[in-house]
Amino acid sequence: MPFDPQASFGKALFFGEILEDQFFPYPEMDPEEKETVRTLVDAVSKYLATVDSTKLDRLGEMPEELLRNMRELGLFGLIVPQEYGGIGLGNTGYARVMEEVAGHDGSIAVTIGAHSSIGFKGLLLFGTAEQMQRWLPKLATGETIAAFCLTEPGSGSDAFSIRTRAEKSGDGSHYLLNGEKLWITNGGIADFFTVFAKTTPDTPGSRGHISAFVVTRDLGGVTSGPHEDKMGIRASSTTTVRFDDVKVPKENLLGEEGKGFKIAMSILNHGRTGLGAGAVGGQKKLLQLATAHANERKQFGKPIGSFGLVKDKIGRMVTRLYASESLVYLVSATIDRGGVDYSLEGAAAKVFNSESLWTAADEALQIAAGMGFMREQPYERILRDTRINRIFEGTNEILRLYVGLTGVQKPGEYLQGLGKDLANALNDPIKSLGVLRDYGMRKVRQTLPYGRTQITRAHEALRKQVANVEDAVQELASMSETLLRRHGREIVEKQFATRRLADVAIDLMAMLAVISRTTSLIERRGMPAAQNELTTALAFCTDAHHRVQQNFHASGHNNDEEIKAIADEALTSGRYQEDILK
Repeated sequence: MPFDPQASFGKALFFGEILEDQFFPYPEMDPEEKETVRTLVDAVSKYLATVDSTKLDRLGEMPEELLRNMRELGLFGLIVPQEYGGIGLGNTGYARVMEEVAGHDGSIAVTIGAHSSIGFKGLLLFGTAEQMQRWLPKLATGETIAAFCLTEPGSGSDAFSIRTRAEKSGDGSHYLLNGEKLWITNGGIADFFTVFAKTTPDTPGSRGHISAFVVTRDLGGVTSGPHEDKMGIRASSTTTVRFDDVKVPKENLLGEEGKGFKIAMSILNHGRTGLGAGAVGGQKKLLQLATAHANERKQFGKPIGSFGLVKDKIGRMVTRLYASESLVYLVSATIDRGGVDYSLEGAAAKVFNSESLWTAADEALQIAAGMGFMREQPYERILRDTRINRIFEGTNEILRLYVGLTGVQKPGEYLQGLGKDLANALNDPIKSLGVLRDYGMRKVRQTLPYGRTQITRAHEALRKQVANVEDAVQELASMSETLLRRHGREIVEKQFATRRLADVAIDLMAMLAVISRTTSLIERRGMPAAQNELTTALAFCTDAHHRVQQNFHASGHNNDEEIKAIADEALTSGRYQEDILK
């Protein structure tokens, strides 16, 4: 079953097929945009070097002077088209700027990201010409700051459980909006909100439809709660936002009524590349801190960087950083190319990069040792700031389920006997987590026709790594088929197995990005000049290959049921029950 060349390269892996043309050659930024981005990055870096991040963290607020300077730098208009007064960067250019900002300060990066990546992204993706003309110019200058309002006190990953309601007036001229949103980034400084609300009520056996709206503070009835006292990114504004009898004009409906869930997911899919690029910037900063300390700190008469176990930490920080950078810019270029399904790839980049950043933060602090534990050093603040990345814009657990369940969609549709209901439900795995259990699956009678996995465009120096990837892609397809056969309609309940599928796919996408990028660097620079990148690629692919093989082995040999039984016992008792005094 050949894949459309414009199909998702991540989804194709589950079918045993590598869409080589989507990986090779490794994408390069448009030369004109590259010059614009280079100028921006230089200006942003120069200014942010003067910002006292420690002071921002201690104060726990975003000073007006800082916001004014961010406006003057154009940071609120990075992705706004030029005809509306913005800079008009594509996803790759925007990602590179966000990388730079995040390398300096997490709170500033989150403020810009919440504005651009998700706050008004729905307006860009689904807004009418009239809507964009009305709001984009002030969003571009930062005169108006945007926020994204989905999460509620009783609704997190389960978006369909939101209780905010938008009831249409009798004459159809407006909607009456009521509800409360929780943990809204920019909630206290925003005047433009992308809000998601139920426009039809829940009924027995069916959840109501969600719609998306542009809500501006000047409509009245919009209030923000107090600034939340957070563990990290403390200077960014995070508040509750209440909507009390807000009369939202019908012209403020974003997209079609009842299509809000898909709008929300599309926005988040776009936003994850900005977050992934920010994680690259954070890793670069941490590597800089770690290497400086390892060179300066001496023990036993030698710099600690000369010792093997410190080299191990730094070396793996570099390999994960190289893979993070390679993956996120491959995905951002895929989005810029247009016409390609990138939802799975965006989720994979968010998971991989946020976890690489967290590991880098932990390892950099460990290298700094006791000094890293002191508040006058930046490590503990960075550690607190980076922790949120594994939670917001989709927790990494939910995104792993998304990658795994989305990945088996095509195999599930193809295998004879899956049934129409299951195939349809798999079209929206997150929405269907609680629905798929209701559908049956007859005995599978056909085997997946695994696709072509031969990679022809990688450099010869990466031949062994290419062979490992090709073999693993075939095995991923086989594992997907086995799980579908074994679990049938219960596959959505097998989260341990789904996680393993996702982890394999994420590592394979990272390996392919690294192989492609390294090939391009060798071809452009020549082998001697690209030797360091080749060594880094070989080291990363070895580590990733070992993880992939461990997941394949665990698919048939694991302790899943024991772990769940232990967890059930702890959940029932609410504590650890053993004690040596018993």
